[in-house]
Amino acid sequence: MPRSGPHASAEADRWRGLSLYGVDGSTLRVADSDENRSHFGVSLSRRGESGYPLVRVVVLMALRSHLLAGASFGPYKPGEYPYAAALWPMVPDNSLTVVDKGFFAATLLIPLARDGQNRHWLIRAKSNVNARVIKRLGRGDDLVELKVSPQARTKDPSLPRTWVVRAIAYQRKGFRPQKLLTSLLDSEMYPAQEIVALYHERWELENGYDEIKTEMLEREETIRSKSPPAVNQELWGILLAYNLVRLEMAAVAKEAGVAPTRISFVGALRLITDEWLWAAVTSPGAIPTRLRALRADLRRLVLSPRRPERSYPRAVKIKMSNYNRKRRPTDKAHA
Repeated sequence: MPRSGPHASAEADRWRGLSLYGVDGSTLRVADSDENRSHFGVSLSRRGESGYPLVRVVVLMALRSHLLAGASFGPYKPGEYPYAAALWPMVPDNSLTVVDKGFFAATLLIPLARDGQNRHWLIRAKSNVNARVIKRLGRGDDLVELKVSPQARTKDPSLPRTWVVRAIAYQRKGFRPQKLLTSLLDSEMYPAQEIVALYHERWELENGYDEIKTEMLEREETIRSKSPPAVNQELWGILLAYNLVRLEMAAVAKEAGVAPTRISFVGALRLITDEWLWAAVTSPGAIPTRLRALRADLRRLVLSPRRPERSYPRAVKIKMSNYNRKRRPTDKAHA
């Protein structure tokens, strides 16, 4: 598959010549039909099977606009790795992709950088990463050597025995010390403090998933379709609808001279949905006028700048139930 070209929304707000993307995964429930349960599968825990079959979704997002540049989804069981790898051809050259620490694997990250021109990745290190320092670049900033496991090289014989990455240690006020790993090896071209700040833009992906699940689907996360082809069609429809809203928000943000993330997604979604309903009964000649009015209304939805200095450590407010799940007799027949 040929590599994708640059995406306008990511090209518009580069960092040191690199367009910024993020990759992360999530799951959605699908209708509990025999076809869906057989194709998509369920999650397993000590409390038993999940009540509904689950479709696993991994998206490639332009971090500073929330526009989706690609998506890959399917059965729950394979995990996120193969879905992320399927997105790599969509990552353009001269880019930085920020990923969750769960994606740390030589089989995944080495090809992302190797198979493109000036394509880079950034990830938070797991606590058990064993690295050998080969060069000090600055305080808490090192070039390190990692070993590629025999298992990884068996899966992909093209992988080297070792790989060199950059390790950046830091600590934010009120939080434990952390370490980032990245393919951005040049400390002068890519300063450590800027990289630390960039990593925390990964949360834009979490915000994007929240916009889809909480606002668009109103927490009714069960895809209604009862067959895998229909689920695929419905999910593509959801992602395309999300992009259409975000595309309109990006156009309005450009006119207003603010970042696309400064436009209220909730307000924009409601205005656009209402206008879509009106368009169904409005004459075609009136649509341009209504579209101009819609964009004027959207410009009123500019939010105040974010306050990055604010922090609120995570806490568990409600404990999950200790009781096992109760299953219907028809569910038990599948066990």
